[in-house]
Amino acid sequence: MKLTYYGTAAAEGWPGVFCRCKACIKAKELGGRNIRTRSQACIDDTLLIDFPADTYLHVLNYGLDLTRIKNMLITHNHMDHFYPAEFWCRNEGIANDLEPEYEVLYVWGDKAILNGIANRGECSEKRVQFRELPLLTTADVEGYCVTALPADHDQTSGCRIYVISKDDKTLLYAHDTGFPPAEVWEYFEANHLYFDFVSIDDCSGLNSGRRGHMGLDAADEMRQRMLDIGAADSKTIFCLNHFSHNCLTNYDDMQEAVGDRYLISYDGMSVEF
Repeated sequence: MKLTYYGTAAAEGWPGVFCRCKACIKAKELGGRNIRTRSQACIDDTLLIDFPADTYLHVLNYGLDLTRIKNMLITHNHMDHFYPAEFWCRNEGIANDLEPEYEVLYVWGDKAILNGIANRGECSEKRVQFRELPLLTTADVEGYCVTALPADHDQTSGCRIYVISKDDKTLLYAHDTGFPPAEVWEYFEANHLYFDFVSIDDCSGLNSGRRGHMGLDAADEMRQRMLDIGAADSKTIFCLNHFSHNCLTNYDDMQEAVGDRYLISYDGMSVEF
């Protein structure tokens, strides 16, 4: 399995779109892995996770090919993860010469996502269709076994994290969320889950944070608990992702601080496991 991170920032991006803080100025000076766009990832170049306003930038910069995407998982309906106005570009006469296999894009998530699509009213169902995936249920999504679990985030947003499995590999994609609620741990233990890769929300970077988003202290607690219950072991890859510029720490300093406990995500990063 391969996970590609296209966008690794929180809602404001890094540097923040209207910000002149020292972290944003430093990111512009350093460039490279310190420039972060809004959150988006893809599994095996096939299964897209989230659809932010920066998606077109990811197409241009990193080769994301939306004409080869049939299924999209949405974590919640905040704009940095779901920007349905862009679906207008999939209408017939605008998105031309699509291969029949890829004419319909299936968007999976909570009913809050359906409302976002319906309220726009800008794309034909011939091109974009919603598939509800309730919490604590599992669906076969193009050969991937996908389970939606509750997140600790804005509860009006349809928030969820995803367990995604195929063949003998399993991924936990945990964005946006604070420390996972009890139902998540109960599900892990009841189903004897083991994860090869864990992507952990670290919006606060090296600082503290537990509710809504996490900081390093909560990420460490989550990692240790997964090790304790057998949901992970020394072979599991843990990666921190979804950083706010308010965490104030650039890529190199963050990677040095966490050592070999975690990878630090950056835009365009791919990991195979």
